[in-house]
Amino acid sequence: MGKILIGFVISLFLMGCKGGKNLPVEEAILTHAPDVPPVITRTHSTKVKVHLEVREVEGELDSGVKYTFWTFGGKVPGKFIRVREGDTVEFHLANHPTSKLPHNIDLHSVTGPGGGATSSFTAPGHASQFTFKAMNAGLYIYHCATAPVGMHIANGMYGLIYVQPKKPLPKVDREYYVLQSDFYTEGNFGEKGLQPFSMEKAIKEDASYVVFNGSVNALTGDQALIAKVGDTVRLFVGNGGPNLVSSFHVIGEIFDKVYTEGGIHPNQENVQTTLVPAGGSAIVEFKMDVPGTFILVDHSIFRAFNKGALGMLKASGEERKEIYSGKEVDEIYLESKADIIREEMQPGNEAPKVEAPKEISRNLGERLFSNSCAMCHQSKGQGLPGAFPPLAKSDYLMNIAGRADRSELVKIVDTGLSGKIVVNGKEYNSVMTPVSGLSDEDLAAVLTFVTNAWSNNAKAFTAKEIQAYRAHLKK
Repeated sequence: MGKILIGFVISLFLMGCKGGKNLPVEEAILTHAPDVPPVITRTHSTKVKVHLEVREVEGELDSGVKYTFWTFGGKVPGKFIRVREGDTVEFHLANHPTSKLPHNIDLHSVTGPGGGATSSFTAPGHASQFTFKAMNAGLYIYHCATAPVGMHIANGMYGLIYVQPKKPLPKVDREYYVLQSDFYTEGNFGEKGLQPFSMEKAIKEDASYVVFNGSVNALTGDQALIAKVGDTVRLFVGNGGPNLVSSFHVIGEIFDKVYTEGGIHPNQENVQTTLVPAGGSAIVEFKMDVPGTFILVDHSIFRAFNKGALGMLKASGEERKEIYSGKEVDEIYLESKADIIREEMQPGNEAPKVEAPKEISRNLGERLFSNSCAMCHQSKGQGLPGAFPPLAKSDYLMNIAGRADRSELVKIVDTGLSGKIVVNGKEYNSVMTPVSGLSDEDLAAVLTFVTNAWSNNAKAFTAKEIQAYRAHLKK
């Protein structure tokens, strides 16, 4: 009889849980990007408490570039929130006493006025509370909606809340949180110091920065996402805006499934690039079939290489040559570019001898530079701020060119260069690919040109010098 009574009491309790009464209470696990809270394994709805704090903090938007971020949780983007479809969410929003402004929160997952914004307007040093029912499963943006709304969002006030469906999405090996956004600073991209917000640029939608997870290089180097060959990866991708639509792409991967606009049903397979609207989201899944570094970009491509919208996913494991071979051949196709240039320069179609006249060598060097180098370093050697270092008046270049042993320049051209370097006091972390097909004379000509143009001044390179350096480097 006692066992029957206990069973009856338990049944009543579970019925109450399912009906939304006397719900057990749990504290939501919140995570900073790129981490995602663990999958919710319970099979019933419950009451979930979410505590989120607004802080206005000074941080780094790029190397040496400071910015005053307005944040949910102390970082940009705001913390990832995970609840389950059917949960009752008790939301607590605190505004730190050091804040200068009031803030609130609009969660796109909320059915109610302002998405919660009308109930969460919170002055510095205060805390607000409201409750909502998580009725619709999906991946949703949240953001501040205090006037001027655009300015609050532009300063970093956004994040993702995932209302996990009652039947969870298929299990994967790794889940990551990636959120794109655009920033508007008074200074141009890469300009050092504390940068104020530019309302003029924001209204014109002229972004100074377009980044993943709040700053340039937030997902590169030691902060890159990681996986192993054979892993299935799910990216929860958001776009805080405030203005620009994202053309999200992972170079070298194909999305096996895309849950467009943050819904819970995959509506397309084998996708190369998916649009993520400002104030929207998407879920993408793929399997790591081969090792290597896979680049995350906004395929509005100048944003990636000139404004910061670039990340990395590094996959480790054994190579699978049947899927991707790597470079198999590197050989001259017909004539080298240098041979063609020399032919164009000679009316009689006779290439100059190795020790060519100085004027022809300079012309050859300039033409080679224009054809092989100017796309990145620009026509006058000025480079691209934050992306490609200048050659004009470059202390890095001239320091090497002034040494007795100048083989490092030969090595850079022949084998390429990657990683951080400092040029004229500014840090660059890009990739220079090898320049192939240059003879000893060709390389001497182009190095002589770049080290003696645009107010640079160094001893001319000779074909014999290049030949000796190349022989030494091969040892």
